This record gives sequence, structure tokens and C-alpha cells, in this order.
Amino acid sequence: MTAATDLVDRFRFVLVRTSHPGNIGSAARAIRTMGFTRMELVTPAQFPDREANALAAGADDVLDGAGVHDELANALAGSSFALGLSARRRGVTLSELSPREAAMQALAAAARGEQVSLLFGNERNGLANEELARCHAMVRIPSVDDFSSLNLSQAVQVMAYELRVAMLGETPAVPLPTNDEPPADAAQMEKFYEHLAMTLDDIEFHKGRAPTTIMLRLRKLFQRAQPDERELRVLHGILADAQRMAGLAHQKDL
Repeated sequence: MTAATDLVDRFRFVLVRTSHPGNIGSAARAIRTMGFTRMELVTPAQFPDREANALAAGADDVLDGAGVHDELANALAGSSFALGLSARRRGVTLSELSPREAAMQALAAAARGEQVSLLFGNERNGLANEELARCHAMVRIPSVDDFSSLNLSQAVQVMAYELRVAMLGETPAVPLPTNDEPPADAAQMEKFYEHLAMTLDDIEFHKGRAPTTIMLRLRKLFQRAQPDERELRVLHGILADAQRMAGLAHQKDL
């Protein structure tokens, strides 16, 4: 396997809740023309399907190798850098990147050995806030304001093209990772967020308030920090001690 092939294999295109099988096929064709092959599907309405194969126009290897998942976390497993495509600003306060900026950051992450995920939402509603919350940044294609809706496969094509251009062009030196270990992947981060949410409940942090906003802000904080596995073990240990002390305090109150 060449270095270029190894780099390409670190990218995955994740289609979430796709309504029309034809769009899956068109997206497969779009990434295959740019040299990418990995596609992950999260709860597609219909797949496999003849229309998907017809519109793939020969990119059957992409469809045959596509993973189909019941949950987004499974599609992101092993990935430590995720970018979410969104046509409009949402309630999640993520950094916004242009496709070109996103491609450069994604390429830098892949060059460091990280697995990179590019998320594309449902044709009608795009990515939900809880799906965008799993991303490190949001990518907006600068379409015109009065007609901003791109077809799903067109958005996939734009990002695949920008990645291809970045890989072929003269890219700046890739920054060395600041940690001795690579960042924890998406599955490990989800386990941490579950533990964090449980701990906040155990210590009665929310005091009757809805936990959604604070959890989104905490997700943003830790996504930005990109802790490695060793750092996550320390954080899990802190949370476990907080839970233990909360349990002792509750026993004294009985």
C-alpha cells in the first residue's frame, strides 16, 4: 500500500438518515471520481436498492463496501476528527469552516494518522443538533442566500473535490501532534460523555434545569481539547470519585 493510498483510506463519508437511495448512489459516484471509497450509512431509509446502483454509475465497489449502522456512534467508531456539513447556522456553537479550510484541516489530521469523518445529513433537514455536536467543526458551502439548498450528492462532491485538490496541491507543512498519543476516537468520547452526564445527575448539578445546553457546551469544550486515551482515563477516574462521594453524601442524608 502506497503512502497516498494509506492517506485516502483515512477518510470516510458518513451519510446520516438518507431518504432517497438514488442520492446514496450519486454520492458513491461523487467520492469515487475523487479517489475515495469509504462510505458509512446511518439508518438509510432504503439500502441496498437498484436506484442506488444505477446512479452509482459503476462505483459499485463503494456501495458494496458501505457500512450500514443503526447509530451514528458506530459509523464514527475509530474516527477522532469529524466535520459536519450544514447549509445553515444552528444552535450548536461550532467553528465554521469553508470547504477549502475544512479540507486542509482534514488532510492535516489524516497526515497525523487520524481517521477523519465527513458527515452529511438528511436531504430535507440536514444534520440535527445532536449529530453536529459530535463534530469538531461545521462546514458551510458558500451558496447564494436565496437558493442555498444543494443536493446531497452535490455537497459530497464539493468536499471530495476539495480534499482531492488539497492532496494533489502544495500543502503547508503538517503540524506535529501536541500529544504523545493520538486523540481518543469517537466511541471512546461517547463513553466519556455518557459517564459525564451520569455524574452531573449524581451530584445534582442541574438542580432541575434541562441538561441539554450544558452538555452541548461541555461536548464543544472536550471536542476542542481532543484528549487522548490516557487523559480520558484520568477524567473517568475523577468522575468515578465524584460519583462515589455523591453516594456517600446521599447515605448520610438518609
